[in-house]
Amino acid sequence: MPVSIDNQIEIPQSFMAMYVTTGHSRPNAPQAIVLARYEQCEDMACLLTEHAQTLAFKENFAESEVLLRCHQGLLADASNFTENESGWVVLRLAELLGWTMPPGYEFLKKA
Repeated sequence: MPVSIDNQIEIPQSFMAMYVTTGHSRPNAPQAIVLARYEQCEDMACLLTEHAQTLAFKENFAESEVLLRCHQGLLADASNFTENESGWVVLRLAELLGWTMPPGYEFLKKA
């Protein structure tokens, strides 16, 4: 069930899972922080859609290669996104584009 703050923005459970410790139901960070991180991650996924499509179609990269490159780019600048957030951004990017995640990323679907 998505979490809603003031019934305006629904944070997906897949994102909230990064902030919930195993065995607990409440996030381990204030709602304002979780919301801010979610908005940043969602914005990045949306911003990457055009870049990803360009790599796939103009540069002729496979979808899996594009997603891997985007993930590596997000990880390279760890000051903006954590490892889990970077994975979530790439999952969201794949979802926005209707692409399948490459093998090896199954663990992110649990986060």
